Amino acid sequence: MSELDIYKQQGFAQSIGIGERPALVIVDFVVGFTDPAHFGGGNIDPAIQRTIGLLATARQRGWPVAHTRVVYAEDGSDAGAFTRKAPGLRKLTETSPLSQIVPELTPIPGELVIRKRQASAFFGTEFAPWLLWKHIDTLFVTGCTTSGCVRATVVDAVSHNLRTIVVTDCVGDRAIAPHEANLFDMGQKYADLMTADDIVSAATRSKA
Repeated sequence: MSELDIYKQQGFAQSIGIGERPALVIVDFVVGFTDPAHFGGGNIDPAIQRTIGLLATARQRGWPVAHTRVVYAEDGSDAGAFTRKAPGLRKLTETSPLSQIVPELTPIPGELVIRKRQASAFFGTEFAPWLLWKHIDTLFVTGCTTSGCVRATVVDAVSHNLRTIVVTDCVGDRAIAPHEANLFDMGQKYADLMTADDIVSAATRSKA
């Protein structure tokens, strides 16, 4: 019996589906993650380019949009255990060029910009109350890295009982092996996996 057969036999990878009130979150697509000298590499840049079209669709259809940035105080006073594992993250301050959202995905008025200090977009932020206020039942997740902040956001999203969809061509990682492994694992246990084109087609057929 193959590994995939084991998952299938145990009933994993069931469909969550798209609900009636979706929102889009773009996790940490900031300048520092476009540069391998800092936090980038792998397939992050292509994922950013694919997200441009999905963001345009979200705006056209009136879906709420949230962007996240990792932001620490200039003096590091709010840095915690996360930065012990990755000290370079402390460079991501409010004014650092590395922490600015990439120009192609610049937020527009009405879109939420979340400043976070941990991996998940939910942890210690206003994200969950904002989604509740807007009566969101489905969250499309894009961003980077697939194995880090995207995964943490996905696990927290399904923990909040949201229909959670990972947009496979709009997430990226600095290394492809963890990207692929985490997509597989999230697809088995926490989220549906769809491409940007899949989502646009599904939205065109529905009222969402």
